[in-house]
Amino acid sequence: MLYKKQIRYWNTTVILTVFTLVSLSIYSFYGLYTNKFYFLKIDNYIFPLLTLVHFLYLYVVGFKIREQEIADPQMRNLEYSLYVILLVYGFKTIETLTILLSYGEYQNHVIPDTFIPMGTTMFVLYMFLLFLTFLSFKLRKEFVGGYNFENMTDIDSWH
Repeated sequence: MLYKKQIRYWNTTVILTVFTLVSLSIYSFYGLYTNKFYFLKIDNYIFPLLTLVHFLYLYVVGFKIREQEIADPQMRNLEYSLYVILLVYGFKTIETLTILLSYGEYQNHVIPDTFIPMGTTMFVLYMFLLFLTFLSFKLRKEFVGGYNFENMTDIDSWH
């Protein structure tokens, strides 16, 4: 029975994370000040590309939970990569908040009516993504187990 609860809890986390990642990937092309989408700016593709690592991590942890396997070095390395990407998520959260707080500086300029609602939505989604990412780390540790650095069989060999 515990196994089914784990799967259900993990699947709920995955669904919410996928929804959040897809939404934020779309919003990464959106310009808050102009109310337009910019598909030709290379910078806008960074976030969607980084989310691929997050999607892979969700798949790997889900597979480990379903198959009741233990953590391995490849999964550990993937999680460590996600730690770095988590810094990008944090940066994007702060960047969105900074843009939102700059509203008062540009009151005399033409700012679209969608500035506050879209900016708030993006900020809340980034905060939710940070929460879900930390939750996925906690669930991985709880359902799959920790990384055992003492076990010699966990060493990644070259062959």
